[in-house]
Amino acid sequence: MARSDYTIEQMISAKAIAARVEALAREISAHFADSDKLVVVGLLRGSFVFIADLVREITLPVEVDFLEASSYGDATESSREVRILKDLRGEIAGRDVLVVEDIVDTGFTLHHVLTLLRARGPRRLEVCALLDKPSRREAEVRATWTGFVIPDEFVVGYGIDFAQRNRNLPFIGKVRFADPAPG
Repeated sequence: MARSDYTIEQMISAKAIAARVEALAREISAHFADSDKLVVVGLLRGSFVFIADLVREITLPVEVDFLEASSYGDATESSREVRILKDLRGEIAGRDVLVVEDIVDTGFTLHHVLTLLRARGPRRLEVCALLDKPSRREAEVRATWTGFVIPDEFVVGYGIDFAQRNRNLPFIGKVRFADPAPG
């Protein structure tokens, strides 16, 4: 059962996120400048706000597809068991693919997804993550582009949830749980 005894402290403002998304889109557009169409794969559900903003700033033709993987459920810690809940609709063989992730934490989900996608033979496969928590990394994985490197904090907002709540916050916030009652 999800906890409801918490507060949220702003960590990254909506203005800072918007500026960083614009910068990332410029770098991605330059990197894939020779591509006839970039397949942008959003990892659901946490990346949906980020991917919407990012693709509007990319100056290339894009095709958007989604893959849903889960290793958290309603918990605050990864189960380390990655399940694919929704697969891509389109083919990526021989195509330029950008995976868009909300947060790279332990790296298990992203590692699993990249292994799955590499097996499908894309021309290029790169990753853009909004947030990176390198202190939590357990799987060997790294994003090509990262929005923000953050400390080991449980965060919500800008599409990222806790038990399906707080995705609609325009900023990234730290979750602060109330101390348990004495006794």
